Amino acid sequence: MKENGIPAEGIRINKYLSEAGVCSRRAADREIEAGNVRIGDRVAACGDRVEPGMQVYFRGEPVQVQKKEILIAFHKPVGIVCTAEKREKDNIIDYINYPVRIYPVGRLDKNSEGLILLTNQGDLVNRIMRAGNFHEKEYVVTVDHDITDEFLEGMRSGVYLEELGVTTRRCMVERKNRRTFSMVLTQGYNRQIRRMCEAFGYRVRRLVRVRIMNIRLGDLAPGTYRDVTEAEKRELYRLIRDSYSAPRTGGRRGTA
Repeated sequence: MKENGIPAEGIRINKYLSEAGVCSRRAADREIEAGNVRIGDRVAACGDRVEPGMQVYFRGEPVQVQKKEILIAFHKPVGIVCTAEKREKDNIIDYINYPVRIYPVGRLDKNSEGLILLTNQGDLVNRIMRAGNFHEKEYVVTVDHDITDEFLEGMRSGVYLEELGVTTRRCMVERKNRRTFSMVLTQGYNRQIRRMCEAFGYRVRRLVRVRIMNIRLGDLAPGTYRDVTEAEKRELYRLIRDSYSAPRTGGRRGTA
């Protein structure tokens, strides 16, 4: 039995905040450590459990578990920042102005555009974004000079990123025209595609994410969003059914 969405045995505070659509579990841990979360009259600590009848406060505001699951697809324009941080004037949450608290699934850097999902489901965020789950994200990239066969093969084979001290996984790369190619990644290091191109002397002029797993950008106009369809949700949930949500290894996750 659950009372107000809380099982009788209680729920860990970070999971409670995630399921309430406040933020992901990882972000919740940071907020808890910063003293921004209370359970009743006391400041919460990592590992605390919320039990039925308890009231949780996030940055002074009462939190309620949302019953309706929300998942939208948004075409992020260039210039919008994928953060819920209100101090960032171009944050994605204020831009969309959705009537219910949601947060982005992963990131696209400020100078990139294209598909990003937003949800109030914390576990869904983790299952999609963990690199160890090998879920696909597809991009169309335009660079500053003509593409060579050597460049394409080098990108496919994996690139050592000196700034991050990692080598990227092998991936699918296909030429679309003289200066544009498509690319499918199963990981997301900080500015990964831009860094990979720079390793071969190319600069990215335009970067558009066109697919996350089975969900496609299609003809969604920049700055607009749509609900993910029930058929898309069923296929997405099938794809992540055996995915894990907890981190296994370290690594600097970031944007494309």
